[in-house]
Amino acid sequence: MTKELGVGIIGCGNISMTYFALSPLFKGIKVLACADLNPEAARQRATEYGVKAQTIPELLANDELDVIVNLTIPSAHFEVSKAILGAGKHVYSEKPLTITLEEGKQLQALGREKGLAIGCAPDTFLGGAHQLARKYIDDGGVGRITSGTCHVMSPGMEMWHPNPGFFFLNGGGPILDLGPYYIANLVNFLGPVKRVAALTSMANPTRTITSEPLKGQSIPVETPTNIHALLEFAAGATITLSASWDVWSHRHANMELYGTEGSIYVPDPNFFGGVVEASGRDKDIQPLKDWDHPFSKNNQEHPTNGPRANYRTAGLADMAMALIEGRDIRCSIDRALHGVDVMTSILKSGEEGNFVATTTTCTQPAALGIDEALALLV
Repeated sequence: MTKELGVGIIGCGNISMTYFALSPLFKGIKVLACADLNPEAARQRATEYGVKAQTIPELLANDELDVIVNLTIPSAHFEVSKAILGAGKHVYSEKPLTITLEEGKQLQALGREKGLAIGCAPDTFLGGAHQLARKYIDDGGVGRITSGTCHVMSPGMEMWHPNPGFFFLNGGGPILDLGPYYIANLVNFLGPVKRVAALTSMANPTRTITSEPLKGQSIPVETPTNIHALLEFAAGATITLSASWDVWSHRHANMELYGTEGSIYVPDPNFFGGVVEASGRDKDIQPLKDWDHPFSKNNQEHPTNGPRANYRTAGLADMAMALIEGRDIRCSIDRALHGVDVMTSILKSGEEGNFVATTTTCTQPAALGIDEALALLV
């Protein structure tokens, strides 16, 4: 098989700039073309990044492309990914894979029927900090994980996103938008989820945009914006996950996992880097000795948080190299589909007031150590 896959992008909005800018860091992929429902958006990105702007039908028919990245809004993910598979090309989708489990299962079946791969973000669990935590857990540093807490809470997307309306429609909300980062990281550490329970609510039926260029516009809220969930893992651990856009400030840590021999404190799964801390039975919390993982090295300046490590597209590159090398894809359809199962089960539990058992499962992804990460970089 070829040593490099031609890549096209459908959806030239905010997130596309990350894929365009970071993809040259990685082996196995080369972005060649892009398309958008708004032709001007595609032309703008094509000019900025030196690729070809095409219509969506032209992109789907482009013989130079082996894989197409789906960066459309969540409610369009299913139809766009289905069209990509129908065109005979591999799919890599932004999260969530789909907004219903049934749609995800249809994509999984179609991919198998056509012999095509489907990968899906998030790939932040491949970051150096999270892989350091994975190694520490795998090595028995805190014993067997029995419980934990996760919190991802803020005032909301309308504070900064240029077009935040879709975040508050069905298919949006904090659990489907931010939950994938936390659930993917928990699966990375612990494997699949067995059942969930949740309480859900929304603070307000409408939101007022405070970001430009739509500042002052009122947008409807159609999905829960405050979720408190319990996750029981097949391995036995029980984890609390709180995801909310109704919180102005808080002091909760992003992720803490508690084991039979100690505790581990994991930085924000939305990012690749950060400090990992742990304690043993002595309760002495200390940072783990840093390691020279390439996906923990700062390579960007965040406007509010300072230097940070950002290696998004690592999951796409891993998928390409997995296809070339004939191995498992870390950001695979099975894990993405299980994530959709967990998240939609959380929302279902919030509606019904019952525990909801998941109907899918998956394996833990292979760890991505230093050597494996270096093998993905140019």
